[in-house]
Amino acid sequence: MELRTKILAGYGLVLILVVIVCVWAVANLYQLGRASAAILRENYQSILAAENMINAIERQDSGLLLLMQGFQTEGLAQFRENEVGFLQWLSRAKDNITVEGEAELLQTIETEYLAYLMVAAELSQPTPNQTSPPSSYYYETVLPKFKQIREACTQLHTMNQQAMLSASKDAQDVSARAIWSMTILGVSVAGLGLVFSLFLSNILVRPLKEMTRATGRIAEGDYDVTIAATSKDEVGRLAQEIMTMSGKLKSYHELNVNRLLAEKRRSEAIIRSITDGLVVVDADFKIVAINPMAASILNTGLNQAEGKHFFDVIQNHELYEYMKTVAQTGQSPKLDEVESTLAIEYGEQTHHYRFAITPVKTQGDQMLGVVLLLQDVTKFKELNRLKSEFVMTASHELRTPLTSIAMSIGLLMENASVNLSENERELLQAAQEDVERLRALVNNLLDLSRIEAGRLELDLKPVSVLFLVEKAVSTLLAQIEEKNIELSQTIPADLPNVNADPNKVTWVITNLLANALRYTNRCGHIRVSAELVSEFVYVAVSDDGIGIPLEFQKKIFEKFVQVESGKSSGGSGLGLAICREIIKAHGGTIWVNSTPGQGSTFTFTLPLAHA
Repeated sequence: MELRTKILAGYGLVLILVVIVCVWAVANLYQLGRASAAILRENYQSILAAENMINAIERQDSGLLLLMQGFQTEGLAQFRENEVGFLQWLSRAKDNITVEGEAELLQTIETEYLAYLMVAAELSQPTPNQTSPPSSYYYETVLPKFKQIREACTQLHTMNQQAMLSASKDAQDVSARAIWSMTILGVSVAGLGLVFSLFLSNILVRPLKEMTRATGRIAEGDYDVTIAATSKDEVGRLAQEIMTMSGKLKSYHELNVNRLLAEKRRSEAIIRSITDGLVVVDADFKIVAINPMAASILNTGLNQAEGKHFFDVIQNHELYEYMKTVAQTGQSPKLDEVESTLAIEYGEQTHHYRFAITPVKTQGDQMLGVVLLLQDVTKFKELNRLKSEFVMTASHELRTPLTSIAMSIGLLMENASVNLSENERELLQAAQEDVERLRALVNNLLDLSRIEAGRLELDLKPVSVLFLVEKAVSTLLAQIEEKNIELSQTIPADLPNVNADPNKVTWVITNLLANALRYTNRCGHIRVSAELVSEFVYVAVSDDGIGIPLEFQKKIFEKFVQVESGKSSGGSGLGLAICREIIKAHGGTIWVNSTPGQGSTFTFTLPLAHA
């Protein structure tokens, strides 16, 4: 039998029992209703007729008393009026004979009432043969008849009242029988339904419990499960499928466990063979893998580090925050060269490591952990330091001979130019321009070397951005007018002061304006703007020149980088590198947004004076 058929059969049986109880209840209620209706239908009308006949005969007797006292008209009218009422109620009582003996009693009432009317007529219309006074006739003849009729009506009332009480008792008996029968039937049906429900639920639940225990064992890796399912319904077929699945899982597990172990050993071998430091943490920042190089860098052991929290091993709050950000966002951080370098001291020596943080996610973008790669760049740092020192020393040594050469060429241009030919004067002019270019290059190299060595001195003070821009523009007005460039400024009048070195920041703005002039065509446009964003002022220099190719935008602020274009820049490639170091020394940042063929926008930030 199918599971659906079993369930429908069980609920069908319960439904049949409920229908039986309902039918039995309706039958008992119907009997109770009939008993109640019989009480009203059979006896109430007779009791009402008896009461009204008693009232009518009593009012007739009152009418006779009025007549005897001399109120002929009133007494006679009252007597006749209630006579009609008595006869009407007597007729209704005769039409509703329901009790044994009621017909004979009504016949007696009718006979006595007719006799009463006859004797009452004697009283209301005295005859010549009447010898006794009216009062004596009333008490001796009329009143006894009145009492007989009233007693007969009272007997009728009592007879029907007793019949009603008997019918009421019968109705109560019917009600009691209905209550007891309903209670017994209801309890029996409920008990039968409960027993059947327990039986049916046990049939359905027992194999499900076995399957639950079996799936739990399968989940724990125990694939040798057996389910005792003898039924042929859906539950039995499900049990067979679970056992089949268990067998296939066992075969698959045995087939792949060795492969997984081999893959694990291979992964561990790859991690250990990497020359850079490698640390893998899970979603809770517990170290799950670390290679010997990383253990050496962090001054810990392989077995000691695994299983520990990342911060307990690295003890670097800034790097830990980067790791947390990557774990929360699922994106690698965008850091510059300085921000992505970690310095670790070993006694009196300091080693530098460039780190890269990569999230590890499933195909469904579920975060599994984070990988930290540490690359030793100490030698490169030392090489850069030596290079900077060499450049600074060489530049310093070159300043004296360049100054002498410049002075010599200047004296020749002033005193001996009249004795030189035109070609000689052109060569001398070219030599003077080259010397000036070399002096500018040497000065820039010295400035950059001092900045990189941390010897840049800043005279910080509150200063207006408008003042800095106007000071930079004033030095380039001649070139702006020569190229017919339209220069506009968008600087709010209520812009707060910034905390900056006026000379250094003016040099930055001048350099950015000079680059814009160099790469903007005649009759072009340059715009200088500033706006307040949080605790910083954003200063931007925009142009509609040739723009910067995409391959140069990421390295435009590096040393000796110049944009390749059809125009001769005449620069050293150090200006933007110096700009970056100056702005960084102020606690700001600088970047570029450019679209080739449409122009460029260089933006840098300066902190507010109160900040």
